[in-house]
Parts: sequence; structure tokens; C-alpha cells
Amino acid sequence: MKKYAILGLVLMICSFAIAQKKEVKEIEKAVKNNNFADAKSALINAEALLSSMDDKTKAKFYFFKGQALYANGAGSDPEINEALNSFKALTDFEAQSGKLVYTPQVDQIKLNMSNAFIQKASDALEQKKYDVSAANFDRAYRVSPTDTLYLFNSATVAVMGKIYDKALKIYDELLEMGYTGVGVEYFARDVDTGEEQSFSSETLRSLSIKAGTHDNARNEMSESKVGEMAKNVALIYVEQGDNDKAVEAIERAKLTSPNDFNLLISEANIQYKIGNKEKYIKLVNQALSINPNNVDLYFNLGVIAAADKNYEEASKYYLKAMEIDPTYINAKMNMVALILDQEQGIINEMNDLGSSAADDKKYEELRERRQQLYKEAIPYLTDVLESNPDNLSAVKTLMNIYSAVGDEENYKAMKVTADALENKN
Repeated sequence: MKKYAILGLVLMICSFAIAQKKEVKEIEKAVKNNNFADAKSALINAEALLSSMDDKTKAKFYFFKGQALYANGAGSDPEINEALNSFKALTDFEAQSGKLVYTPQVDQIKLNMSNAFIQKASDALEQKKYDVSAANFDRAYRVSPTDTLYLFNSATVAVMGKIYDKALKIYDELLEMGYTGVGVEYFARDVDTGEEQSFSSETLRSLSIKAGTHDNARNEMSESKVGEMAKNVALIYVEQGDNDKAVEAIERAKLTSPNDFNLLISEANIQYKIGNKEKYIKLVNQALSINPNNVDLYFNLGVIAAADKNYEEASKYYLKAMEIDPTYINAKMNMVALILDQEQGIINEMNDLGSSAADDKKYEELRERRQQLYKEAIPYLTDVLESNPDNLSAVKTLMNIYSAVGDEENYKAMKVTADALENKN
């Protein structure tokens, strides 16, 4: 009797093992026939037997479960996320067992998935579907966790779409892992389109080149993205009205990259945005000590000085910007505005004068000073038009100045040009 009981138990175990393999076999058959609806249905029965599967059957289950849910890219968002989890469970499981049966195939599937996710992310970005783009960049990273650039892209796109909670979560993840963005960037040319594509790992690029989809590989060192990340995190907090957290985000980033030029600029911009102008000026000057030929920074300092009616200081900064870059139109146009802004003070003085001989004399002096201002502005405007003849603002300003100084010939020439540009537009 005892022998029969043991025999019955053995038969039961064998039947159970056969049932497990049968359920997984059904998933495999449906996947290979691209019948993903049946494959998903078969998953339900097989999932219930997972805990008692042997190692070989369990690995096979994870392998085909991932394919069934991914459905060659047709799966829903939750299904695709679960497919990624299944593939991760498989690779972790085989890594522990030391038997890499399905892992090499999963690596190729992941490469295809990654390329598909990146393409979807790029297409969605072009259509300004920021949520879809961010989700697919995130998935590309989950497929290959060493490719942190995709996670960074996901956060960047989330910021563009004002999906701030998602962006903050990703930035926290990036900062937690110590991501700086500094490293080698891998490029290769897409054979079909002829366009260069960026790869965040040499392995992915090598696989693409071996597959024949890419060629012309090249490498390039990337710059630190710590400043950009800190700036975006801080701007999100500013947008949410939490200036203290914005400053904290910058300070935290400075611990990692204290001499990062972009981080200094980000901090300066945040300080300016929250109204701390003195701190902004201090930080910009600190940034200029690192990059003394940055024309934009000199220009910005000129704008701030001009807003404070500090014409001498503003002029110094605009002239410095033009010295570094003689073609810098913004500095020239702002220099003109700076010169002409002083006109109103002269007009007010003229209007306050009486009719005495002394007042008449003072009036003539002021009129001459006003004319001199116009003449100071002319060279900057003519310089602008030499490099940008279609600059309507410069043409109209110069036309009005020529009228004010009584230069009829040049006034008429500028009027003809202004009319032509307005008709053109």
C-alpha cells in the first residue's frame, strides 16, 4: 500500500511538470505565429504555475512572456512596461544560474526595442507629443540601463512638455546615480537615411553596425550636463513657487561640479529670475573669469546697467561685447537704444526753459547735444545694416535720425529701403 502511495505521488509530480511545460509551450507557439492575443491568454494559466516551475521552464516562460506582451511594439503602455520587467527577470535569473540560454536572444530583442522606442520618442517629439516622447526615451533606458543619456533625454522632454513631476523624479534618479553626462558619445551614420545617429553605448552602436544598419562610426567627448539638470530642476521649483528648493537644487549640484561654467550660468539665471540682481551680477562676473570671451554675458550685464540708467557702465559692457565679436548685432542695437534713451532728459530740460537770453543760449546748447546723440548712434546702425541689410528696425531708426539731423538725401534713401522691406514682409 505504501509503495502504491509513493508511485501515485511520482505520477502526480510528473503530470504537474508536464502541465507547466504545456502551458509555456502554448505561449511559445502563439508568439512564434505572431498570435499575441492567444499568447496573452495563455500567460494567465502559466503565471499560476510559475512558483513551481523548474529553472529551464521558468527561463523559457519569462522569455516568451516578454515577447507576448511587447507584441512587436503593439502592446499597450502597461504591457510594454511589464514586458521589460519580464526580460529583466529573465536576464537576472540566468545571470544567477550561470546558464545564459535566452539572454543572447533577449539582448538582440532589446536592441530592436530600443531602436523602436527611440524612433517613437523622436517622432513624438517632432509632433510635440511630449508625454509620449518622454515615456519612450524612458523605456529605451529601461531596456539598457547603461544608456543613461536616454533617461536624461526623457527628463528634458518632460520639462519641455511641462510634465514637471515626471521630470523631477527622473532628475532625482540621475543625480542619485551620480550622472554628469561627461563621457564618450558614440555616433554612426544610418545607412537608410544618411543621417548621423547618437548611441549612448559602444555596444549598441557595434550591434547596429554588425546588423548593417549603420556605418561611419566616430566618437566625441560630451560636456557636463550637471548645470543643465540643476537649472531645469531649479526652474521647475521656481515655476511651482518654491524658490528655496530652487536654490537648494543649485547648491546640491555645486557640490559635484563647483567650477562648472554652465552651472554658474544656471545659478545666475535663477537668481535673476527670483529678483536677486546683485547675486546675478556677481555670478556672471565669476563665470566671466572662467570664460572671458562670452559676449552674451557682457551683453546681459549691459542690459542690467541700462535698466538702472547707468549709461556709462552699460556702454562699457556693450563695447566689450562688440570688441569680442564685431558682428554682434544685439550689442550694437542696444548701444543705439542706450544713446537715444538719453534724449528724453535733454528734451525735459529744453521744455523747462524760459524765454530769457540765457535760456535761449541754454536751449541751443541742449539742441546741439541732442543732435550729437543722433550722430553718435549713426555708425552703430550703419554697421548693423552692413551685415544685416534687411533689419527693418535699424532702417527705420536710421531714417528717423537722418530726418532729425536734416540729412534729406539719406532720409529719402532709408525711406525707400524701409518701404521695400515692409512690402516684402
